[in-house]
Amino acid sequence: MKPASLRPFLPRPALRRRFQPCRAYAIQSPRAPNLQVFDSNTKYLQKERAAAHAESSRKVDYLRDEVASRLCERLLDISRHFPNVLDLGANACNIARILTTTPPPAPSDPPLRTRLTHLTSADWSPTLLHRDADLPFNSLLPSHTRTVLPNPDTHPLPFSPHSFDAVLSSLSLHWINDLPGLLSQVATILKPDSPFLAAIFGGDSLFELRTSLQLADLDRRGGVATHVSPLADVRDVGGLLQKAGFKLLTVDVDDIVVEYPDTFALMQDLQAMGESNAALVRETNAGLRGLGRDVLLANEGIYRELHSEGGEKIPATWRVIYMIGWTAGKGQPEPLARGTGEVNMKDILEAGGKKEGK
Repeated sequence: MKPASLRPFLPRPALRRRFQPCRAYAIQSPRAPNLQVFDSNTKYLQKERAAAHAESSRKVDYLRDEVASRLCERLLDISRHFPNVLDLGANACNIARILTTTPPPAPSDPPLRTRLTHLTSADWSPTLLHRDADLPFNSLLPSHTRTVLPNPDTHPLPFSPHSFDAVLSSLSLHWINDLPGLLSQVATILKPDSPFLAAIFGGDSLFELRTSLQLADLDRRGGVATHVSPLADVRDVGGLLQKAGFKLLTVDVDDIVVEYPDTFALMQDLQAMGESNAALVRETNAGLRGLGRDVLLANEGIYRELHSEGGEKIPATWRVIYMIGWTAGKGQPEPLARGTGEVNMKDILEAGGKKEGK
């Protein structure tokens, strides 16, 4: 009788095992990568809380009203009637109020509100959007509706393609994570040969507060944290518009200097505007508990020493970037093809150099 074999119960030697070749591949997502810079939920809560106190929120509308007025001036430079206009990121409908309260350039000119037929004010904060819904300026517009927008990080704009004759946006798009994607959506909802006019805070806004907080952090805590949200630079705006498909681009910068009694009044106004820091890398209550009393007091002294110039009040600089782009359409001026120029720039420059030499 043969002894029982243990071979069926023993594992195969490692060298005799057969492995199927396996190789991992990187697959690109069908969407464009979206870099998350801001916490959209935090920004939503900041605006909702600020607008819940209507009176204090209206007191800090000075900056939004001023920028909305300057943006409307650029719209009125276009000699055209706009049947359907979208105010994207309307905040408290500041553009609608400016259109009804600003007098025309000449007494004989019609009111500014007659330059359009219907205005749609859209914003991501319902409380801020409807804050002034019962004020008289709403009845002065020919036609006005309000639309609450969904989260821009997860939902596209709820408008049909080619549905607006102009899109305006005043001091709202600087909180958008996917700004290139949103600009592409704006180009889609605009009709051919229609303008897009926007104003956003630029990268050098509140540079006085940025520098003083960094120095106060270094002095009191030995490090630097993010207390002011990052903003887009003017050099990037033109490229973003061009990438979105806009033509005939115009980008300019305007600095607005506002004086405050102290840094505490400045930060209080930022909170009442809903413009507090919303960067993902900011300090929160779960971390270092934000700015402490010693850092705030040091910031007040450093700010005055560097920027007050001996006065009782302190200046705060808001850099506003204005952008204008047009969707493609028939009859628009086009640049000449390469090689069709009749004047050589080299000859002009050499002629200028000879005149300076004489």
